[in-house]
Amino acid sequence: MTRAISVAVAIFVAALSLLGCAANGGGATGVAGSGAAGTGGNTGTAGTSGAAGTMGSAGTGGATGTGGSANPAGAAGTTGAAGTGNPAGAAGTTGTGGTTGAAGTGGSSGGRGGATGGRGGTAGSAAGAGGRGGTAGGAAGAGGRGGTAGSAAGGRGGTTGTAGTGGTLARFSFFVTSIGALRTLSGSQNGFGGDLRYGETGDGAGLRGADKICAAIAETSMPGAGAKGWHAFLSAPATATTPVVNAIERIGSGPWYDRMGRLFSANLTNLMATRPTDADPAIQNDFPNENGVPNHSDGAPGCTGNSCPDNHDMLTGTGTDGKLYTGGNTNNPTCSGWTTTVGSAGRPRVGHSWPRGSTGGSAQWMSSLDEAGCAAGVNLQETGGPILSDPTVGSGGGYGGFYCFAMTP
Repeated sequence: MTRAISVAVAIFVAALSLLGCAANGGGATGVAGSGAAGTGGNTGTAGTSGAAGTMGSAGTGGATGTGGSANPAGAAGTTGAAGTGNPAGAAGTTGTGGTTGAAGTGGSSGGRGGATGGRGGTAGSAAGAGGRGGTAGGAAGAGGRGGTAGSAAGGRGGTTGTAGTGGTLARFSFFVTSIGALRTLSGSQNGFGGDLRYGETGDGAGLRGADKICAAIAETSMPGAGAKGWHAFLSAPATATTPVVNAIERIGSGPWYDRMGRLFSANLTNLMATRPTDADPAIQNDFPNENGVPNHSDGAPGCTGNSCPDNHDMLTGTGTDGKLYTGGNTNNPTCSGWTTTVGSAGRPRVGHSWPRGSTGGSAQWMSSLDEAGCAAGVNLQETGGPILSDPTVGSGGGYGGFYCFAMTP
């Protein structure tokens, strides 16, 4: 259609030239052709190459003037301007670049054991294909970075709660092992005797077993108290792999309280006396068992009215300085580091949980005398001292009990 219009215009111009009056009798000057500019090609749609624009037709030359002197040849019609638009059709619209993959969700904060970090974002889809004739789409979006893995043990982001110090437990950090508790744990009416390993093996097993016994009894009396760090007040000789162990160095620095919350002693200085100098008067001369009951008084096992058992001898293997006993003519004062029940294997050193008042006996709680032997045995009757013919840990008045101290008040 555009081409037809251009031809019509050219014919019209030629007609006017033929009708014009010439100056000085010459032919009229031919009108310059003015071919219409070719319409530009349509812009290529995205993805499809634009069709090339049609070239404008050349302008038709002016007709020669008639009559008179010949006019100079009509000037050649101006060449129609090139069609508007891209001579070869505009390039298709550039394809849009692939969307960059979203970043991976970060790892959730570690809970117990830390959660695994979030998986990385999926890589951006491949570049969008460019439109036909258009420039290819941008490169694929880079994949999102993976979330940081939650770290183990309370993961980052959630600070691990600090363990409660003693939690809401009442003060309870000292007791005498009762005969009832030792009979229950040992499975014998005679108790453990001089062997306190309680399932432990190797060097130092006697002390480790005794500590376990303390913790088990404490837990029975007060749920949760078994975790307070209990140590038996026992000394032990050196072995092939362990040095000498002194009871006073195993129990911390105080303060210590009985099951009822009464002060037993505030520190080592006050503790290392014949009787703890600052102990509550109710328990100073009759140390309490795990139930808070003074071990030689009404309510104690075997005690009725004023007829109470003679249960004062407590295993320590320790001198009055709180260290391994080395005095006198004693033989093996710790029953081989608390690992034997052979009666003749030794004569364990004991202290008195209450003064043996009826015979003027010693009130020293850490170190009073040597028992008759290491065999398991119970004697709750007043006999006046250890009976060598009965080589047990309780022949002089006891059952092989011992003291327990906790590192946490």
